[in-house]
Amino acid sequence: MRSFPPEFADLLSPRGLRILTGKSSAECGLFTRSGRYFANFSNLIRRESAEACMLLLDERLYDSLSIEQSRIPPESITEMKENYSETLPKTIRIKTAFFRKRSARSYRAAEKIGLLRMMRSESFSLFAETLTGLKLDRELGIQLSCYEQGDYAGPHNDHHPEDESYKDGFIDFHVMFTNAAVAHHYLVYEDRGHFSRIVSINVQGGVSVYRLPFWHYTTPLAAKPGREKEARRWLLLGTYRIAK
Repeated sequence: MRSFPPEFADLLSPRGLRILTGKSSAECGLFTRSGRYFANFSNLIRRESAEACMLLLDERLYDSLSIEQSRIPPESITEMKENYSETLPKTIRIKTAFFRKRSARSYRAAEKIGLLRMMRSESFSLFAETLTGLKLDRELGIQLSCYEQGDYAGPHNDHHPEDESYKDGFIDFHVMFTNAAVAHHYLVYEDRGHFSRIVSINVQGGVSVYRLPFWHYTTPLAAKPGREKEARRWLLLGTYRIAK
């Protein structure tokens, strides 16, 4: 495969296509039928297509990614004045591309292989809409991330109270590709005030959908022994305002 297809639908497995067309009632309208705010699915993209997508990202986009990291500030310990008063800002370490500047090397690379066109395709947004049951603004934000050995995102809630468009909540739609060198990678998220839910996001050709804000974190990616330099999990991210 030399480029991504024009439409996200062209990657989908038979199960994925049933969801897209609204024929899988148990997996459609998830956020309107109940109080759910997160769902995770595997095998929604054909296996051979997922493998081809991952190879394309490895060969054509990996070298243009930037490192995004925020370390634990030492003053979170050294400047404490009272027991158990600690606070922790969001910490993270991943490789990523935000696709905000057309002149950026990552933007040009993604455009050349058709990734941006596919992520902006009607079927990409329609899939997120069908899963959630929510009408979504088609002016989405897009991002690409790559997790490797030890990469993670610490506890955060993705609340944006100062942003009029997102302060009342929004949808993140994740499409995931992983290789056989990854041993495990998990998302931990809140349930009734506790970090008590955990789900594997080490899935090839999988999809996750979030109704944010809520507290969650991504554990450090762990490679299989001796394969630390190979292990990668790719994430295509679309962020949507909920239409009013």
